[in-house]
Amino acid sequence: MASKAITVGVGIPMIVVGGLMAFLWAPTVEIQETVEFVGSLIGILGVAFFVAGLFYTREPVLH
Repeated sequence: MASKAITVGVGIPMIVVGGLMAFLWAPTVEIQETVEFVGSLIGILGVAFFVAGLFYTREPVLH
């Protein structure tokens, strides 16, 4: 069973914020490369949290 709290509460907002930083905020500042890097990093971590939330279970799966 997936964890909706991790997937929806953490993963998706991080992806959105990272994308907004990389595409909207970065072109307006002098340190564009750094802002793009940080925005991309936040987005990639958001994808990692999203995927982790899909595979999260409270009970260990023993087969």
